[in-house]
Amino acid sequence: MTADCLFLPDLCTEGGGEMATELIANAVATIGGLITGVMNYFTDRFLTLPLMATLRHLEETELKTLQGDPRTLKARSLWQNSGAVIMAVRRPG
Repeated sequence: MTADCLFLPDLCTEGGGEMATELIANAVATIGGLITGVMNYFTDRFLTLPLMATLRHLEETELKTLQGDPRTLKARSLWQNSGAVIMAVRRPG
């Protein structure tokens, strides 16, 4: 009897190859997940924290129209006469 049969007797029976394949697949997936988690942890430590946009910065932002005549306007013109909800999103690059 081999050492594998002592610790994992199901591998020595017929159809044990499927169990071995599943065991190996689960082990590889677990190790891959562990490596991914560790890499994510270490790379996150090098990222800079996001800054909150100030109202002054938002007011001075130039906006460009996407449709119709190309126009450029200051963002403050959106809320000079009435209230507005603004969401600022910074694209990478």
